[in-house]
Amino acid sequence: MSTWLVYTVGFLAQLLFSGRSIFQWILSEKSKKVLNTSLFWKMSLVASFFMFLYGYLRSDFALMLGPTLNYFIYIRNLQLQGEWIKFHKYLRIFLWIFPVLIVILGYNNNIYDVNRLFKNEAIPFWLLMLGIISQVVFTLRFIYQWIYSEKQKESILPLGFWLLSFAGSSLIIIYSVFRVDPVLFAGHTFGIVMYARNMVILRRQIRTENWEKNAF
Repeated sequence: MSTWLVYTVGFLAQLLFSGRSIFQWILSEKSKKVLNTSLFWKMSLVASFFMFLYGYLRSDFALMLGPTLNYFIYIRNLQLQGEWIKFHKYLRIFLWIFPVLIVILGYNNNIYDVNRLFKNEAIPFWLLMLGIISQVVFTLRFIYQWIYSEKQKESILPLGFWLLSFAGSSLIIIYSVFRVDPVLFAGHTFGIVMYARNMVILRRQIRTENWEKNAF
């Protein structure tokens, strides 16, 4: 597959990821508090698919890891928001089994090559480990958010989510420089600014809520 087409898939995924963050950020700025919308999770689902595809086309296991781990957390947040049930029944079934079907069909048709993913000559072992660690840290934000939301019985984007987002993005930017990956560099450089801004908004929101609570 041509390089420009591969990068098109990657930039499309990154555009969707960035779009969800921009939308969430603008609404949060207007409301003066961090908001959590259903569109954020819907765009995340679509973006994850394209990022998984991009990672495979670049023979980069680190890029495939994050989207796969986050996919079902996105669905769970839509459930907590009461939005998942609004999807058509057959669409819900398809979305649940789609990742598994892709893996099964891929192996049955000899599309996936484990050696190709883990022994890419263009990626030294230390760089592969950096990529995996950065994706794990970045993915932990959604695992933390999921556990936090389950405890609160509602979908919430807490401060820890933004801290892990900032840390994970910083590592991914370093990885993208060594990997010479314009898709990752552009997306996460832009994203890190919004993560920092959301931390500022949320801290201010917490201070305001505490002040109002103590005032009464």
